[in-house]
Amino acid sequence: MARKIRVLIAKPGLDGHDRGAKVVARALRDAGMEVIYTGIRQTPDMIADAALQEDVDVVGLSILSGAHMTLVPQVIERLRAYGLDHVKVFVGGIIPARDVPALKAMGVTQVYGPGTPTRQIVHDIREAVLGSEAAQSQPA
Repeated sequence: MARKIRVLIAKPGLDGHDRGAKVVARALRDAGMEVIYTGIRQTPDMIADAALQEDVDVVGLSILSGAHMTLVPQVIERLRAYGLDHVKVFVGGIIPARDVPALKAMGVTQVYGPGTPTRQIVHDIREAVLGSEAAQSQPA
Protein backbone atom coordinates (compact mmCIF):
# COMPACT_ATOMS: atom_id res chain seq x y z
CA MET A 1 0.00 0.00 0.00
CA ALA A 2 1.36 3.40 -0.97
CA ARG A 3 1.92 5.92 1.79
CA LYS A 4 -0.67 8.62 2.20
CA ILE A 5 0.12 12.13 1.08
CA ARG A 6 0.05 14.50 4.07
CA VAL A 7 -1.43 17.94 3.39
CA LEU A 8 -1.61 20.96 5.67
CA ILE A 9 -4.39 23.41 4.78
CA ALA A 10 -3.98 26.87 6.30
CA LYS A 11 -5.65 30.27 6.21
CA PRO A 12 -2.88 32.85 6.67
CA GLY A 13 -3.59 36.42 7.62
CA LEU A 14 -6.73 38.04 8.91
CA ASP A 15 -9.21 36.61 6.40
CA GLY A 16 -11.88 34.65 8.25
CA HIS A 17 -13.67 33.10 5.28
CA ASP A 18 -12.78 29.43 5.30
CA ARG A 19 -15.51 27.63 3.37
CA GLY A 20 -13.28 27.03 0.32
CA ALA A 21 -10.44 25.72 2.48
CA LYS A 22 -12.82 23.30 4.18
CA VAL A 23 -14.24 22.10 0.85
CA VAL A 24 -10.72 21.42 -0.47
CA ALA A 25 -9.70 19.72 2.79
CA ARG A 26 -12.72 17.41 2.57
CA ALA A 27 -12.03 16.58 -1.10
CA LEU A 28 -8.40 15.72 -0.34
CA ARG A 29 -9.48 13.56 2.60
CA ASP A 30 -12.06 11.81 0.41
CA ALA A 31 -9.27 11.15 -2.10
CA GLY A 32 -7.29 9.28 0.58
CA MET A 33 -4.90 12.00 1.72
CA GLU A 34 -4.19 12.82 5.34
CA VAL A 35 -5.30 16.42 5.90
CA ILE A 36 -4.44 18.74 8.75
CA TYR A 37 -6.55 21.92 8.82
CA THR A 38 -5.04 24.63 10.99
CA GLY A 39 -8.01 26.99 10.98
CA ILE A 40 -8.22 30.70 10.30
CA ARG A 41 -5.91 33.61 11.11
CA GLN A 42 -2.63 31.70 11.03
CA THR A 43 0.72 33.47 10.92
CA PRO A 44 3.48 32.31 8.56
CA ASP A 45 5.40 31.08 11.63
CA MET A 46 2.42 29.05 12.85
CA ILE A 47 1.99 27.48 9.41
CA ALA A 48 5.67 26.55 9.07
CA ASP A 49 5.75 25.19 12.63
CA ALA A 50 2.71 23.00 11.91
CA ALA A 51 4.22 21.81 8.61
CA LEU A 52 7.38 20.74 10.43
CA GLN A 53 5.54 19.08 13.33
CA GLU A 54 3.12 17.24 11.05
CA ASP A 55 5.80 16.15 8.55
CA VAL A 56 3.67 17.19 5.57
CA ASP A 57 4.30 16.81 1.85
CA VAL A 58 2.12 19.77 0.88
CA VAL A 59 1.06 23.11 2.31
CA GLY A 60 -2.14 24.52 0.85
CA LEU A 61 -2.76 28.21 1.54
CA SER A 62 -6.20 29.73 1.10
CA ILE A 63 -6.07 33.51 0.76
CA LEU A 64 -9.01 35.74 -0.08
CA SER A 65 -7.74 38.95 1.53
CA GLY A 66 -5.43 40.15 -1.25
CA ALA A 67 -2.35 39.73 0.96
CA HIS A 68 -0.96 36.79 -1.03
CA MET A 69 2.13 38.68 -2.25
CA THR A 70 3.09 39.36 1.36
CA LEU A 71 2.02 36.16 3.10
CA VAL A 72 3.08 33.51 0.59
CA PRO A 73 6.75 34.57 0.46
CA GLN A 74 6.84 34.66 4.27
CA VAL A 75 5.47 31.11 4.51
CA ILE A 76 7.92 29.84 1.88
CA GLU A 77 10.83 31.59 3.62
CA ARG A 78 9.96 29.97 6.94
CA LEU A 79 9.52 26.53 5.36
CA ARG A 80 12.98 26.86 3.81
CA ALA A 81 14.42 28.00 7.15
CA TYR A 82 13.23 24.68 8.60
CA GLY A 83 14.78 22.77 5.71
CA LEU A 84 11.38 21.94 4.23
CA ASP A 85 12.36 22.76 0.65
CA HIS A 86 10.72 19.50 -0.49
CA VAL A 87 7.27 20.61 0.72
CA LYS A 88 5.05 21.63 -2.20
CA VAL A 89 3.11 24.86 -1.75
CA PHE A 90 -0.29 25.32 -3.38
CA VAL A 91 -2.28 28.56 -3.18
CA GLY A 92 -5.98 29.09 -3.70
CA GLY A 93 -8.26 32.07 -3.44
CA ILE A 94 -8.71 35.41 -5.08
CA ILE A 95 -5.38 35.71 -6.89
CA PRO A 96 -5.08 38.09 -9.87
CA ALA A 97 -3.63 36.40 -12.96
CA ARG A 98 -0.84 38.97 -13.07
CA ASP A 99 0.47 37.68 -9.70
CA VAL A 100 0.58 33.98 -10.65
CA PRO A 101 3.99 34.07 -12.43
CA ALA A 102 5.60 35.82 -9.44
CA LEU A 103 4.11 33.30 -7.01
CA LYS A 104 5.38 30.40 -9.11
CA ALA A 105 8.82 32.03 -9.31
CA MET A 106 8.83 32.13 -5.49
CA GLY A 107 8.28 28.38 -5.40
CA VAL A 108 4.50 27.93 -5.46
CA THR A 109 3.62 24.72 -7.30
CA GLN A 110 0.15 25.75 -8.45
CA VAL A 111 -2.37 28.56 -7.98
CA TYR A 112 -6.15 28.03 -8.06
CA GLY A 113 -8.99 30.48 -8.39
CA PRO A 114 -12.66 30.21 -7.52
CA GLY A 115 -14.47 27.39 -9.28
CA THR A 116 -11.45 25.13 -9.72
CA PRO A 117 -12.69 21.52 -9.68
CA THR A 118 -11.44 19.72 -6.58
CA ARG A 119 -10.50 16.71 -8.74
CA GLN A 120 -7.96 18.99 -10.48
CA ILE A 121 -6.42 19.91 -7.13
CA VAL A 122 -6.29 16.24 -6.10
CA HIS A 123 -4.61 15.30 -9.38
CA ASP A 124 -2.08 18.15 -9.20
CA ILE A 125 -1.09 17.32 -5.62
CA ARG A 126 -0.64 13.65 -6.45
CA GLU A 127 1.45 14.51 -9.48
CA ALA A 128 3.61 16.99 -7.56
CA VAL A 129 4.27 14.56 -4.71
CA LEU A 130 4.23 11.15 -6.39
CA GLY A 131 5.12 11.94 -10.00
CA SER A 132 2.97 11.75 -13.11
CA GLU A 133 2.82 7.93 -13.44
CA ALA A 134 1.72 7.39 -9.84
CA ALA A 135 -0.83 10.21 -10.07
CA GLN A 136 -2.38 8.64 -13.17
CA SER A 137 -2.73 5.26 -11.50
CA GLN A 138 -4.82 6.56 -8.58
CA PRO A 139 -8.54 7.22 -8.84
CA ALA A 140 -9.75 10.79 -8.56
